[in-house]
Amino acid sequence: MNRLSLRAPVKYLPGAAAAILMSIAVAADTVPPLEMLQKTSDDVIRVLKQKADELEQHPEQIYDLVNQYIIPHLDDVAMAKLALGKNWNKASREQKIEFVDAFRTLLVRTYGKSLLEYRDQTINFSPLKLEPGADRAEVDSEVLQPGAPSVPVSYRLRLKDDSWKVYDLSIDGVSLVTSYRGTFAQEVRKGGIEGLLQLLHDKNSKAGS
Repeated sequence: MNRLSLRAPVKYLPGAAAAILMSIAVAADTVPPLEMLQKTSDDVIRVLKQKADELEQHPEQIYDLVNQYIIPHLDDVAMAKLALGKNWNKASREQKIEFVDAFRTLLVRTYGKSLLEYRDQTINFSPLKLEPGADRAEVDSEVLQPGAPSVPVSYRLRLKDDSWKVYDLSIDGVSLVTSYRGTFAQEVRKGGIEGLLQLLHDKNSKAGS
């Protein structure tokens, strides 16, 4: 009778055991949310300092920085859905895809404008105790500004596709995502989903130029 080798592929293991092994492997490779945010902020600040003169001459290059370092860590679909609120269910599949794309561009413009105003700020992150198996986290931080009061910033994250993604952040207690919701709802009431999409396209085009 053949014996089961200790080196047998995962596919020969009982389903539950295989699932446990896979979850352990995923957990080992997943960068914790606090570490991810710290590294991302360090990378962005480093590039801002290195390219300060270049960005002053060509400020539009800030969008490449946002797309490279920030956007990959955002759950843009969840952010768009939260920002659109109950009107999300009124949109067609094509409109949802178009809205997510337009909202992502809006976030790039928003982050870009904020980063262009960088003036030697530093970010202190609070310690985070993440419970085993948690798929949600909230990381608090404080932005220290020379000669100005500090600004509290809180990040809400969820585990998605084996990576921690930000789906909302609050600046001085105000949620970035929900701050858009009232404006978006008003535009939907006036011109429907198509009216909102047109507004976002116009706004993004103006900001891009």
